[in-house]
Amino acid sequence: MVIKNGPLIPVRIKEDGTTVKKKPEEFNSNDFKMMEKNAKAKKLMCFGLGPNEHTRISECESAKDIWEALQVAHEGTNQVKQSRIELLMRKYELFEMGDHKTAMDMYTRLLTQKMS
Repeated sequence: MVIKNGPLIPVRIKEDGTTVKKKPEEFNSNDFKMMEKNAKAKKLMCFGLGPNEHTRISECESAKDIWEALQVAHEGTNQVKQSRIELLMRKYELFEMGDHKTAMDMYTRLLTQKMS
């Protein structure tokens, strides 16, 4: 939930009804437990990363920020994903059997051809 919704930030309600972040000296045990969830999620995600990815996410402050940075880096934005899909569809549509090729040659080429 921390990765999906963002970190749980301890807040207090002022007399006028607005909420403000608590100062560290105002934290209670429940506030520390809430913040610990984000720290655990960040730590778990960092354990599985190599040096390149770790450098990429070093500026992220929350588990949600790390997740979003990794998604963009590895999957791209929605626009990039759509462009990749269209490119692969076009390559598939243009894929055809050569004049002196057998069906087995074409099948092998289809399975082994790099599409990206």
